[in-house]
Amino acid sequence: MPKLIVVTREGEEREVEGETGLSVMEVIRDNGFDELLALCGGCCSCATCHVHVDPEFAAKLPPMSEDENDLLDSSSDRNDYSRLSCQLQFGPELDGLKVTIAAED
Repeated sequence: MPKLIVVTREGEEREVEGETGLSVMEVIRDNGFDELLALCGGCCSCATCHVHVDPEFAAKLPPMSEDENDLLDSSSDRNDYSRLSCQLQFGPELDGLKVTIAAED
């Protein structure tokens, strides 16, 4: 199974396994990271699954949709590597992806 590296808001780094076909948000949630709220459940209608993607992986990700971009605009912690983890499908091509859970707005 592909690996995902998750950095918490406190800076703790943990490597977890993720099932292909799940979103990055689902992998994070299913591995017990409670600080990622994901209130909308993955339907791209909030920004509570906001993460910062490691720059090395930014080019491997699908383009951001207009809806995702608009939702991220509401975050005070947005940067060039911000993404909504519910919009990123996890699989072998993202093995080793490192994300940092963004500050809560």
